Amino acid sequence: MEKTCALLFFILVTYTVYAKQVTEVAGKDSTEVIALNKNGYDNRLTSPKETVADADRALALATKIDYKRGIAEAYRVKGIGEYYLNRQDSALSRYFDALNQFELIKDERGRAEVFNNIGNLYQMVDYEKALNNFNSSLAIAQQFKMETLIAKLYLNIGNIYNRKNMYSNALNYYDKSYALFTKLNKQSNTVFLVQCLENVGVIYYNQRDFVKAKKYLIDAHDKAKNLDMNSSVAAINLTLTDLYVSEGNFAEAEKYLQEGRNYSNLINNEKDLYDYKHTAYKMELKRQNYKSALEYLINIYQDDSTNYRSNVSDKLNFLLLEQKRIVAAVSAQKKLELSRVIFWSITITAGLLVVVIVLLVGSVRRKATTNSQLQELNSEISRQKDNLDRINHHLEEIIDERTKDLQVKNKKLSEYSSYLSHQIRGPIATLKGLMNLEREGLVDQLECINMMDKCVSEIDEKIIEMSDMLHDPGRTGF
Repeated sequence: MEKTCALLFFILVTYTVYAKQVTEVAGKDSTEVIALNKNGYDNRLTSPKETVADADRALALATKIDYKRGIAEAYRVKGIGEYYLNRQDSALSRYFDALNQFELIKDERGRAEVFNNIGNLYQMVDYEKALNNFNSSLAIAQQFKMETLIAKLYLNIGNIYNRKNMYSNALNYYDKSYALFTKLNKQSNTVFLVQCLENVGVIYYNQRDFVKAKKYLIDAHDKAKNLDMNSSVAAINLTLTDLYVSEGNFAEAEKYLQEGRNYSNLINNEKDLYDYKHTAYKMELKRQNYKSALEYLINIYQDDSTNYRSNVSDKLNFLLLEQKRIVAAVSAQKKLELSRVIFWSITITAGLLVVVIVLLVGSVRRKATTNSQLQELNSEISRQKDNLDRINHHLEEIIDERTKDLQVKNKKLSEYSSYLSHQIRGPIATLKGLMNLEREGLVDQLECINMMDKCVSEIDEKIIEMSDMLHDPGRTGF
């Protein structure tokens, strides 16, 4: 008896020690998951690739220890990294994964954060869907008094009104966001204060109030550089470059253009690099540096021709991804209903036959209701598929039209090159001949100067004529 008691005591102590060790290891691992997710989120503006890498490591570790909230947050942080890398479809997939995980653990705060992220993603595609997601997030944030998220949402809603050119509404939300971030007085909020300054500066630039625009943008630029906000510096410099080009201050414009392009290369943001090419073209054109402007223009047209179909395809993939999520939700609902039926069937077998019969009748009714709902959902999916088919057809027409437009522009550039070769070369040849005659003393110097002046005037007239023809959108040839 004593041996048996001793054995039981030993087993109990061993189990207690083992359980304690397992709990300590799990706690340490969950802390590491939280740290990885936080570090990834903090790097989103400096190095989005590191954000994705940290989120992948957090996801692997959280999955290993079955830390569900860590899994959900890892998906969300990875989506943020994909968003800043301009991979919209991948970002949307990760956000949906995060939303599903937060719903499973009934984490409303996490869902609010994800709705905010999805709204940010839709800012580039559909303003109304973006506002719907922001408002969904705002309702939860206000319910749980999540002041930091509320301040972010005010900032994001202001961005939507800014893009819709509703500047007074945008400034109102920016002021509310700035006031709330200032009130919270946290170090992490400095990033969002910089974004508020940047957005206000952009509004004043759009309203052509360059004095106020420069005040806010330069302040935002300096703070963003101090905080290593590489994405923000690239975006701010783009606006500052446009502003100084509009003022004719090409030295300052060149400075901000070069710095912004370097930051865009640093974070590998292809969209910003394309925008900088377009801004450089406008600057060279305004400086009347037509050769450089033409080189930028050719480069832009080449980018358009190679990237346009890809951009349209990405947008379609983005919309189709959302459609697949709807279908998956319907399938998940069907599986959930089936699981409930099975669960109740197993439970009922242990009860009375009368209870079994009553529950079976109820199950039949529920299945009838579910089938009716599924038929309605299938009809809705069919309608949405037809809409996508129409959108695809319309996009193909747009692509064909853009291709024809590029062919016309390429033809015009070819004609410009031919015209340049034939019209400018003659006067230049005459100038070279006059210089040779004058060098050999075969022509009077004054007469030579007059004839050279005539040739230069002719070249100038040809250049002006070619510039007018190149920028005449209604002209189809030279």
